[in-house]
Amino acid sequence: MSRRRLPPLNAVRAFEAAARHLNFEKAGDEIAVTASAVGQQVKALEAWLGRPLFVRQPARGVALTPLGERYAASLSEVLDKLDEATAQVLRPKTSNVITVSAMPSLASNWLIPRLGAFRERHPEIDVRVSVSMRLTDFAREDVDIAIRFGRGHYPGLRTELLMEEYFFAVCSAALLKNPERPLRDPADLKYHTLVHEAVEDVPDYTTWDRWLEAVGVEGIDTSRGPRFTHTYLCLQAAASGQGVALATNVLIGDYLDAGRLVRPFPHQVKGAYQYYIVCPEANADKPALAAFRTWLLEEAKAQAEAEAARQ
Repeated sequence: MSRRRLPPLNAVRAFEAAARHLNFEKAGDEIAVTASAVGQQVKALEAWLGRPLFVRQPARGVALTPLGERYAASLSEVLDKLDEATAQVLRPKTSNVITVSAMPSLASNWLIPRLGAFRERHPEIDVRVSVSMRLTDFAREDVDIAIRFGRGHYPGLRTELLMEEYFFAVCSAALLKNPERPLRDPADLKYHTLVHEAVEDVPDYTTWDRWLEAVGVEGIDTSRGPRFTHTYLCLQAAASGQGVALATNVLIGDYLDAGRLVRPFPHQVKGAYQYYIVCPEANADKPALAAFRTWLLEEAKAQAEAEAARQ
């Protein structure tokens, strides 16, 4: 094996940071040295390469040369891989501890109530739940598996459909029994307050506008009604008789079984996004993860069968 020809690594780190910021002072702040030290490291790297990487512009700071641009892009990729490799080495390797990431609403309404059953089946496996609205970076975070809400396009990850999501109207039993304001089909919603979930930056999410259009109902003012930032707040508002909310088969929790909410009519609309199990391909078949994935799929199947039986 030939000897690697590596430049001074401290100089590489300083140059890569300076190339991203195009500013020696900001690069210095990132790697905890002075701007002068960054400049010295960059000069050392240029001397080692025998080629300029920056053009010094006294009035406008620095700019990368064409060679500097190509070299910086390659180094960023290499340093990202080094960071990933280091994170994996430092990650605890206890094989019987699984960390799963999920959105708060899914974790509280679907996953956590079921974890006792998993524990009974696999008492040797400990599950830790991490809640987050953002996508998991498996290379940088101490997460083994995640349940994502999206369209299923996750390159580089083992991806399995967990559940399809359907939206339907729910209200309190008292509201349903009000003879003065019937609630027998979707058109009757014009007599009632609509409870809204305030969802931002999610294109094609099923709002009341989309739901009513899908079931063929027109002429209902959807601009009115209270708005809440979380699903469970909408369900609580509906359960307390404040109006009719949109619920989903995934996030309804035990509201229907407990009688706190009822479905006034059977109409439902499939959402644009579904729930997927995702994890790095390299770890997907490890015994503890494989057992957890299998259990998740079984739970989702059992729920779908129970829903079909109720309809």
